[in-house]
Amino acid sequence: MKIAMVAPEKLPVPGNGSVEICILGIARELALRHQVTIISRQMPDLAMTERIDGITIRRVPATSPAEYTKSVIRLLKIHPFDLIQVDNRPYSMAAVKRAFPHLPVVLYLHSLTFAQPGSARLALLKQANWIGINSQSLKQRLGRRFPSLKRRMGVIPLGVDLGRFLPANKGEQQLLQKQFGISGPFSILYVGRLIPGKGVDVLIRAVSLLQRHIPVQLIVVGRGPQAYVRKLRQLAKKLKVDTSFRGQVAHEHIDVLYRAADCLVCPSQKHEAFGLVNVEAMASGLPVIASDNGGIREIITSGSNGYLVKPYNDPQSFAFYLYKLADNPSLARSLGEAGRVRAVEYFSWARTAIQLEAAYTRLIRD
Repeated sequence: MKIAMVAPEKLPVPGNGSVEICILGIARELALRHQVTIISRQMPDLAMTERIDGITIRRVPATSPAEYTKSVIRLLKIHPFDLIQVDNRPYSMAAVKRAFPHLPVVLYLHSLTFAQPGSARLALLKQANWIGINSQSLKQRLGRRFPSLKRRMGVIPLGVDLGRFLPANKGEQQLLQKQFGISGPFSILYVGRLIPGKGVDVLIRAVSLLQRHIPVQLIVVGRGPQAYVRKLRQLAKKLKVDTSFRGQVAHEHIDVLYRAADCLVCPSQKHEAFGLVNVEAMASGLPVIASDNGGIREIITSGSNGYLVKPYNDPQSFAFYLYKLADNPSLARSLGEAGRVRAVEYFSWARTAIQLEAAYTRLIRD
């Protein structure tokens, strides 16, 4: 098949955005059997056309969402495709479908952000031949908003590069901890955007409770609005939490940081459609403590490969499970090992690509 994958206009591929990470991960697997082209936004330091791992990446201007979509359509008219997938942008997908009414056009949704209720949005979503959804939780929510779309939705979970996100042995972890300046008997990692809905403030308060009993270090990776990040830094200082704010770490290097840590915490306060960091941590052999929230429940089995926390707005709830892990290294190790097994079984990009490939084949045959 000749497959076009249209990335959102906001961030480049390759890049650090979760949608863009997913597009590239899936494309690498599809490119083993098909001709795959990713269309992404232009960036000053990136070539207009590039080949990566058998994938062609073509970049077009993105001065605005509307102009980006027009540029995408112009490009699609030059290069023939059997199927077009648009990720996370219903308005772009609908415009592409209008331009190519006889081609199968897929919308792959990563969240509800661009699928707000209303007849106008429903009219856009109905243009898709098929809608891929990354979790049952997201499908249920979307189905409640748009009952008439249920039949054209299919759940295809996301994955992880299992060859790159690997557990560290003890010697490697010690070397990496020295390299990153991680000290103390127990290190806690947060990876994600630094915005109120992600619950980093709850995590800082939880660590402040934990450190009354065990010396711990918190590593915060990600970026957000300066004013909010400043508030988080002030909170950590006020509560005397040993916190290392690392800023944005390029995704191509983030696997090394997972191997340096002792656990990952995902304290999301709002609905998480999937929660890619949880799968990356599990593949890296880390136990995960996460909010009992949305699609996270489909990744973590509490007490088996991590812990689901409720009420997840309560720092004490996170502190309780953090203490269990920090106080019992063998428990932390067994949960991490179980997480790796689950990631290998259910959350590889190869598995995601095979499921998408089956959906594509049905659409093309129809």
